[in-house]
Amino acid sequence: MKRGFIFILLAVWVGALPAQELNAVLRRHVVNGRIDYAALKADPAPLKRYLESAGAVSESEFRSWGEKRQLAFLINLYNAATLQLIVDHYPVKSIKDIGNWFKGPWDQPVVPRFGKILTLNQLEHEIIRPQYPDPRIHMALVCAAKGCPVLRAEAYTAERLDEQLDDQSRAYLATPAGLVVDREKGTSSISSIFKWYSDDFASVPAFVETYSGQTIQGLKIRYLDYDWSLNEKRE
Repeated sequence: MKRGFIFILLAVWVGALPAQELNAVLRRHVVNGRIDYAALKADPAPLKRYLESAGAVSESEFRSWGEKRQLAFLINLYNAATLQLIVDHYPVKSIKDIGNWFKGPWDQPVVPRFGKILTLNQLEHEIIRPQYPDPRIHMALVCAAKGCPVLRAEAYTAERLDEQLDDQSRAYLATPAGLVVDREKGTSSISSIFKWYSDDFASVPAFVETYSGQTIQGLKIRYLDYDWSLNEKRE
């Protein structure tokens, strides 16, 4: 009995290691949602260790987790792999400068999972979106652009996932990159994320109103130009 209890504790502790490693990276290099890529490139080992740890998680172990833990893990993996992609090509002015016409940044093999290397497109569109249909994921997946929601200075966890996703949604819609309401002109300008992924939202206006606290019913909806410049911390 005692041995079994110790085994369970050990399994939980080992499974939590990747998030702990990512926390250290984010707390050191994320400032107000912007990333110090120069410092991250100068000290790449911790991020690589996290990705190696995440890639070492077996499919059977992953399947044994609850849905919230799985989703938190996948969001962390996406964001960390995006950081690694930028670091591998830094300095760049935009993530869109990576790759070429035939194979852009989201088609680069950079995501370690179950002994394979996936692309960011595969992780987002073949795994996260179809298997975890929560529109708040679009507030958490950060594509290294200023038009994106900001990157948290902490990893996502199962225990706090709903709190973190709600906070991300409110924070993004409180910025001019997420929502601009002009009642004199009768317009509500929202991020292009809501256009690109409109099918993932039961109701875009309802989502915006829920997390912004602003009523946009009756206003004309427009979509903001997306700022693809790098979400880099500047002195």
